[in-house]
Amino acid sequence: MTEIDAVYAFVAAFAVAAALTPLTARFARRVGAVDQPKARGLGRESTPLLGGLAIYAGALVAGLIFIQTTSRTHDRFVGILVGATLITIVGAIDDRFDLHPAVKLLGQIVAAVVPVSAGVEVGNITAPFLGAVDFGSAAGPITVVGLVAMMNVVNFSDGVDGLAAGICAISAIAFAIIAFDLDRSHAGILAACTAGAAAGFLVHNFPPASIYMGDCGANLLGFLLGCVAVEGAVKTQAVLALVIPLVVLMVPFLDTTFVVLKRMKYKRKVYVADANHFHHRFSRIGFSERKTLIYLYAWTLLLGAFAVSLRFIPYSDNHGHLNSGWAIVIAAMALVVAAASVYLVYVLEILKLRRLSAIRIRRVRPEAHEAEVDADVERQMETGEFEAIRGD
Repeated sequence: MTEIDAVYAFVAAFAVAAALTPLTARFARRVGAVDQPKARGLGRESTPLLGGLAIYAGALVAGLIFIQTTSRTHDRFVGILVGATLITIVGAIDDRFDLHPAVKLLGQIVAAVVPVSAGVEVGNITAPFLGAVDFGSAAGPITVVGLVAMMNVVNFSDGVDGLAAGICAISAIAFAIIAFDLDRSHAGILAACTAGAAAGFLVHNFPPASIYMGDCGANLLGFLLGCVAVEGAVKTQAVLALVIPLVVLMVPFLDTTFVVLKRMKYKRKVYVADANHFHHRFSRIGFSERKTLIYLYAWTLLLGAFAVSLRFIPYSDNHGHLNSGWAIVIAAMALVVAAASVYLVYVLEILKLRRLSAIRIRRVRPEAHEAEVDADVERQMETGEFEAIRGD
């Protein structure tokens, strides 16, 4: 398997997913798997779910054609395939009947156990400054927890048209490049299949979306990305094996972390959805869905490029000795990535500006409408001139 096979796999998965998505939309409407607008959501009309079935079909077809297993990788690939099938079925049932969170979690655990039992597990890692860390008998449970977490991270981030599909496609492409460089061609092809299927679905899911991937799609993409990360990076002896997936997937990880911590802070159930995700917050400060996607796609692309750079730029000889010139380049790139991330968080913190604007405007005109407050916030964001509130 070569890099060109990955390109073919991407194209095949893209074509299958793009072609089948309209059919899954019709099927979803026929069986009643339709998402209705919610107060916390950004959708404006009923939209069919089950787009994950098309993603599954795209990844499956391309994987069966282009992934050539060996005696060492065959059982792991079969385990991933069976686990992907199970989580897609569980998600599809949830999309139609709205399963209890405990049942969904059980389904995620079972789906994760299958590939782990087949050998998709992280037995040890090589950590920077620590060297080799062996997990021993805890390797399996740790990997199961990681896969379940990955499913929920993607599921939590799937709240606006095109977001989860686009971020997963970008992340999978980054993983594919890194996996091939680490001589994990089977993981590279699987990543290409995942990216192609997500991108093919995105043709119909980009705003305004005609279909949602639903839990079956979000859980499936999280499952596949988790398996790709384990097989393509974390399971290797590379020094940054654990760091690279965290960098690639930082956007959904940060989003989920902020949301979960906020729910815990206010003693809310972690699994009960709310409107505090990044995309909700962008919407509340006046960003359109497409502008929100551009910001979050760009952020993910920047992080993915940085992760790939960590693998390809020879800043170290892997024995603790740094190449000063290339190390400076990596440090400069890290500063750019950090600055961009801080800027985006700063933009989201402008949410507080709306409350302050409302106070300032209503001191002058108590009868002011919400539209006036929104217009004031938008003006200040566009001009960059923020008016302070002065006490009497």
